[in-house]
Amino acid sequence: MSDAVVVGAGPNGLVAANVLADAGWSVTVLEEQPVPGGAVRHDRGVHPDFVSDVFSSFYPLAAASPVLRRLGLEEYGLRWSHAPGVMAHPLTDGRCAVLDRSADVTADSLEAFGPGDGAAWRHLYDVWQDVRPDVLEALFTPFPPVRSAVRLGRRHGVAGALRLARTLTLPVRRLGEEEFAGEGGRILLAGNALHADLPPEAAGSGGFGWLMAMLGQSYGFPVPVGGSGELVRALVARLEVRGGTVLCGQSVTEVVVRGGRAVGARTADGETVAASHAVLADVSVPALYGELVAAEHVPRQVLADVRRFQWDFGTFKVDWALDQRVPWQCAGAAGAGTVHLADGVDELTRFAAQLAMGQVPDRPFLLFGQMTTADATRSPAGSESAWAYTHLPQRIRSDSGEEGIRGTWSRHEQEVMADRVERQVERFAPGFRSLVRARRVLAPPTLQSLDRNLHGGAINGGTASMHQQLFFRPGPGTGRSETPVPGLFLASAGAHPGGGVHGAPGANAARAALRCRTPRALTALQRYLAGRDGTRGKGRRAQQTRQR
Repeated sequence: MSDAVVVGAGPNGLVAANVLADAGWSVTVLEEQPVPGGAVRHDRGVHPDFVSDVFSSFYPLAAASPVLRRLGLEEYGLRWSHAPGVMAHPLTDGRCAVLDRSADVTADSLEAFGPGDGAAWRHLYDVWQDVRPDVLEALFTPFPPVRSAVRLGRRHGVAGALRLARTLTLPVRRLGEEEFAGEGGRILLAGNALHADLPPEAAGSGGFGWLMAMLGQSYGFPVPVGGSGELVRALVARLEVRGGTVLCGQSVTEVVVRGGRAVGARTADGETVAASHAVLADVSVPALYGELVAAEHVPRQVLADVRRFQWDFGTFKVDWALDQRVPWQCAGAAGAGTVHLADGVDELTRFAAQLAMGQVPDRPFLLFGQMTTADATRSPAGSESAWAYTHLPQRIRSDSGEEGIRGTWSRHEQEVMADRVERQVERFAPGFRSLVRARRVLAPPTLQSLDRNLHGGAINGGTASMHQQLFFRPGPGTGRSETPVPGLFLASAGAHPGGGVHGAPGANAARAALRCRTPRALTALQRYLAGRDGTRGKGRRAQQTRQR
């Protein structure tokens, strides 16, 4: 019997397991897939000479996360790499907004769109620098963020705090109009808002776009050297040094509840893996309350809230092996790891409106990743390992294009949609299609088959809209990882603060589990977080001994 069982070996599940192991708990992690990682995996499935990230690729939230920083994953071989530029948003007229880790370079790029826009960007960055510690604490700790809110109030006063709150709740279109005279700053913010599922007119999309842009400005959009799975490899190695176990190919069918408390997990082969202290679930909210936990153990109101749970948009992804670097019409896009492809804010609004009507967009907004530009180990010199993804409705009613895509995602529909994606790239990089050596198509059902949490290709564990964030995540309540079942904790992106590879939901769930046990366990955790108990050093020495 383990002290804790973690269901799911995605990054949140592995972070939770590591935090518990640091506190002295024995931990068993059960993963349905044949390998750990969830939506953080890489392979050579497009071409043997090219490393391709199957799901996520760029990790600004990981770079900013104090949760991952405390784990010291660099001691287990994790290395980060950056593209020369963070992000670019070209337009079809040849202009290009560039986000760089130098605020001056970013400001100069935006000044070309409108006089005074460089100074406006520096002002937004100054605001970020002032509030960054408190915003990050609020982002990565359980809700409500009392300490950070108090500090913000003291520093800025009530009026200043209210102005900041107004800015964060603005639609990104309005925020861009208030701050920038030209299109450059507006599309940087709006494109970052649509990293999630927030259209330009949605309340809160301004705050999300600003946050993502400022994370890129401060931390870049780094990638693990060698492939995204290197992050998972380091998490697993760290856990194993501390005695934790990861079992793959173990599909969990039930969270066992006995005497009103979660006491283990039952797998598809009928085996029960017992947990003496806690069960932590790195699974989606509907899967936890609709499948794994019997309805008799869940309050009726919670079940009603789950029926109202809203997924984020689906995802359609194409991976490429390219013979050469992408022939961007705008030179500013060549050095960026991430490129956003939509011809202005109005085209983003058009795209979002089609999604809202259940239509497959005819000009899909693309997030385009240049992986070899970010990490030279990904493909042979002079070539590019690349990908692009776009959002789709969870329920498709019609096709805005002429091909009549209905959402069956037959092989024919997948190829038709992939061609549409490539035509969108061609608008900004003429000649792109002639460079394709090989491609792989990942439609929503394929993504879900590779990670059950990606329901219909949803990648954020539920919508990032305001009605399902903070104390509304995963449903109206406290915004915390505790569940109505004692001993059971939600450790996935369905909990606050939501999607992104940063480990906060896993760490929050682990700390909640520890708080529910003995004061001794809590003290051990506190010593670990303060870096005084020598755990990290012990792990490093154990690892060195094992390597010898």
